Amino acid sequence: MPRHLRRGFFHIIVGRLSYFYTQFTHSMSIENNYVAIMAGGIGSRFWPESRMSYPKQFIDILGTGRSLIQWTYQRFTNICPKENIYFITNQQYINTLKEQIPEVSDANIISEPSRKNTAPCAAYFAHKMMALNPKANIIMSPADHLIMDERAFERTAHEALEFVAQHDALLTLGIKPTRPDTGYGYIQYDAEDELDQLYKVKTFTEKPSLDLARTFLKSGDFLWNSGIFVWNVKTIMEALEKFLPEMNEVFLQATTAYNTPKEHEIISSLYSQCTNISIDYGIMEKAKNVYVIPSYFGWCDLGTWESAYENFDKDYLGNAVHGDNVMIIDASECMIKVPNEKLLVVQGLERFIVIDTPDVLLICERNREQQIKEYVAEVKRNKGDKYL
Repeated sequence: MPRHLRRGFFHIIVGRLSYFYTQFTHSMSIENNYVAIMAGGIGSRFWPESRMSYPKQFIDILGTGRSLIQWTYQRFTNICPKENIYFITNQQYINTLKEQIPEVSDANIISEPSRKNTAPCAAYFAHKMMALNPKANIIMSPADHLIMDERAFERTAHEALEFVAQHDALLTLGIKPTRPDTGYGYIQYDAEDELDQLYKVKTFTEKPSLDLARTFLKSGDFLWNSGIFVWNVKTIMEALEKFLPEMNEVFLQATTAYNTPKEHEIISSLYSQCTNISIDYGIMEKAKNVYVIPSYFGWCDLGTWESAYENFDKDYLGNAVHGDNVMIIDASECMIKVPNEKLLVVQGLERFIVIDTPDVLLICERNREQQIKEYVAEVKRNKGDKYL
């Protein structure tokens, strides 16, 4: 065989081997990627549509034909194997979860004995993963986010997982703010402290005042905190040991039970010992190895009726209407959701929320929608749990 043909043949073989090696290593790395979808909240700011017995993650809020948790699950099936996707939810929602995600196995449903915020949730999953796969790279994600550009989200998620696999870092996805929203937490990052195009976090600020939110927006170095966290299991375990040692000790007591039939019983007996604290307060605001990816994938935390209003189609007067028999007379910029069989006539309202359910009617000014959670607490004090 002539030398130039041998040389060409050699390069083809090397190229093929390189390709197969890349595919092999990529598939191996994907096997170490896991997702925990946090789905135990009650969504009180979406009351009266969201109830304790059937919270917002299981509701088709936007009329798309899928619930929020179904959209979230489908999104992550393109990021890691289905068998690596776990759900963390309250015991009372397990049957609803199985109805909506019928292919999920019992082993991938983690039942929280009680609601203790996100830090115990993250700690529990970290210990469970350490017992299962000490190389695990983990995404912790709420179940109720709307993401418009799913391809961009997939690219960002893969970038995040690769980063935490190679660096001792706790990572969060930050969203470029489009308005001075007081309903979101904010992340300030250091534009000069960059590692592989990710940035070191300087500060976290929870739900600022409107004036402060406007200042953040003008500064250009603040992002909305999406609440989506990514880390390697060893990194989060070290952070738990350092910043939440008492909580870490609680879950260490169940080390021999993780991923066995004894797990649920032992965790149920231990969970009450955990403090009620978020992962933001417990770890992210204290750690020095926190990074953020400025992300652009059409994100929205569907946590309030205002966020739903922003994502509904609107009529020429700016009304977002969900219901087949709604008549609008001199009303504008309202969020209206009623059963299809009910006739609703709305006259003279401007910037109101009108939500009608079989047993509760809510009429509330849009600029007071952050107070719906307080109204729910007032209903509980005066009427008990009947309407919750």
